[in-house]
Amino acid sequence: MSDSTEDKVPPPMPRYVPKPAPTAGALRLMGPPALGLTIVVPVYRGAATVALLVEALAALSPEGGMEVILVNDGSPDNSGEVCREVAANPPLTAAGTPLPVVYIEHARNYGEHNAVMTGLRHARGRYVITMDDDLQNPPEEVTKLYDHARTGNWDVVYTRYASKKHAPWRNLGSQFANKVADWLLDKPKGLYLSSFRCMSALVVRSVTRYRGPYPYVDGLIMEVTQRIDSIEVRHLPRAEGRSNYTVKRLIRLWLNLATSFSLAPLRVAIIAGVAMATLGMAGAAFTIFEALFSRETPSGWASTMTVILLLSGVQSMILGVMGEYIGRTFLSANGKPQGTVRLIERSRSARATPVQIDRTSEAA
Repeated sequence: MSDSTEDKVPPPMPRYVPKPAPTAGALRLMGPPALGLTIVVPVYRGAATVALLVEALAALSPEGGMEVILVNDGSPDNSGEVCREVAANPPLTAAGTPLPVVYIEHARNYGEHNAVMTGLRHARGRYVITMDDDLQNPPEEVTKLYDHARTGNWDVVYTRYASKKHAPWRNLGSQFANKVADWLLDKPKGLYLSSFRCMSALVVRSVTRYRGPYPYVDGLIMEVTQRIDSIEVRHLPRAEGRSNYTVKRLIRLWLNLATSFSLAPLRVAIIAGVAMATLGMAGAAFTIFEALFSRETPSGWASTMTVILLLSGVQSMILGVMGEYIGRTFLSANGKPQGTVRLIERSRSARATPVQIDRTSEAA
């Protein structure tokens, strides 16, 4: 007599699907943003004005509440001490509660746009406004800018000025940068690119995915959306000190604009090379013709030197443009940081505000 047993088939094992590793420093929204508005202020040599700015912002009453993020971009003065004091003892809002303030300190100076990117990664608002620390943008214009973006359902709203209170050379530099941006970037014609701007959380999430060491915030914005508007606001004379933008910093900004988001300089170099090669062939044909059929032997010294200098100049320009692209590619591939955060301090009111983001790293 034989026992019959049924073959028992084990149940299938559940399939394991690994989750992708998070990008260092990335912030992922875990639900709707907890606040209506975040204001990001890059701070550099702003010790005399940043506390006054935060106090003026606290008097505003934007829809959905507000927080302020101060990013100290390696300022050589005591801006860090002032910012930490503001975060430790924030001013009261119109509702009588302490203003949520977050203080972030870069390990060194990386540049304004790098500091803005760090602040954007820690922003929690449905909209984010970026503004300078020098009080040239009146704080009361913040509500006007925020309401225009919110009620009009705009992704980005820039500000423009009827009269700018900068030095003449700075105004010329800004006009030149905007003309170059008209050519290089896919932006609405005539749109003035200002650092006093409002962005939706959608745009902020997309912009902060960029990890390269040479960010240009406006260029990143143009790659995300075309639902852009602008409004006119007042521009005041600088309250303290002088502009932190030097000619060197403006040139660096133009290079970021030209080489980070467009191949136009390379194409200009190609066109210049083709044009000079065409002129060179025409000149060579003329020289051969003159040597064969002219009885007089021209000295040719002036024309030869002119051609040599002209061609050398164009070749140097082409090599310089190519070298700039190659150098930036090399530094990006080597992992040059966009910004390194030394510390983050939050006011008690900022810590009490519900956080609905997943911070995988505090490094920017």
